[in-house]
Amino acid sequence: MEKIDKIKDIIQEAELKSQNAFREVDDIALENQRKVLEAFKKERIAERHLKGSSGYGYGDIGREALCRLYADVFHTQDALVSPLIVNGTHALTIGLFALLNQGDALFSISGEPYDTLMGVIKGEKGSLASYGIGYYQIDLKNGEFDVDGIMQTLQNHKDIKLIYITRSRGYTSRNALNNQQIGDVISVIKKSYPYLKVMVDNCYGEFTQIDEPSDHGADLVVGSLIKNIGGGIAPTGGYLAGTKECVELAAFRLTAPGLGNEVGSYMYGYQNYFQGLFLAPHVVANAIKGSILIANAMQLLGFKTIPSPDAPMNDIIRSVIFNTKEELISFIQNIQKYSPIDSDVLPEPWDMPGYNEQVIMAAGTFVGGASIELSADAPIKSPYIAYVQGGLTYEHVKIALEGILDNLIK
Repeated sequence: MEKIDKIKDIIQEAELKSQNAFREVDDIALENQRKVLEAFKKERIAERHLKGSSGYGYGDIGREALCRLYADVFHTQDALVSPLIVNGTHALTIGLFALLNQGDALFSISGEPYDTLMGVIKGEKGSLASYGIGYYQIDLKNGEFDVDGIMQTLQNHKDIKLIYITRSRGYTSRNALNNQQIGDVISVIKKSYPYLKVMVDNCYGEFTQIDEPSDHGADLVVGSLIKNIGGGIAPTGGYLAGTKECVELAAFRLTAPGLGNEVGSYMYGYQNYFQGLFLAPHVVANAIKGSILIANAMQLLGFKTIPSPDAPMNDIIRSVIFNTKEELISFIQNIQKYSPIDSDVLPEPWDMPGYNEQVIMAAGTFVGGASIELSADAPIKSPYIAYVQGGLTYEHVKIALEGILDNLIK
């Protein structure tokens, strides 16, 4: 009973510490919900748009309306939204190959992208490198863009045609970038090099702020529908939103030059995609609130988290730093134990394709691998950092936290 009381006390204190942050999250969710609702009204979304199509998909009004809706939400000229995009890496690959040609170079100004995308950039077969496309990168300095280094690199390498920014952190210990930071560096670059395109990997970041990178000058923003913007309902897919030129080139890469977004059927219908987008602001708010609660509770036990409990969240990921490999693995396993799906499965570290170290993952999700649902993963290396994300409901995260604390409190 003493241990149960201690768990209740920790959670109660963590919730009390979280109240101001919760109110800020609610304010952001309200504005994002308003934005999404206005987009639905503007496009006059009707029951007919929820239906699917077969064959070539000419005149698929559901697909066409969904693309217009995303363009409205992101305040862009156009958008490409498709269930045929298999994941975020696929969506990013479409964008990279759409905007780069042989002899061009890609310049990542937020450090090295996550492991699987590096395979797209520098892999042996089918990568940008194998098509004669170069690559440069520069690291962040204390979580900020190295503006002087960026401008020097641009001056020295005239083959750079595309600037790449990863908003989230991947398997690093930094916080996610906020949209103002992204907008400031884009403004500096565009002032001297207005012809350069800027592409932002927006995965995990949608609706965490009231604006998006496209509101700050990004030519193309890219993400996955089984993360924030799918609202936990979209079963697969990805999106690219940006200028008409960039989206048209991306559509040519997804289907074929000359066809682009004029074709593409999906006979199962689009209800989950429309409904998921509508719910996404609220679902993202739940995930962020749950993450803040975890951060405050873990801090009370002496563990460090990134971002800190009182810092704004620019994505839905919380890094929790452990002292030992055993603590890390146990934490991930407890997330799985309190999942609605496969709660009886015990995750173990394994050699995951595309990653350099063994990875352990907890993903007891309704949609396979959906990061907007409560999940966690970690590479097995020092420092021992668990990356926790998602949570469709705040209540689920709170219940899972009770189990985590039960395991951590000796």
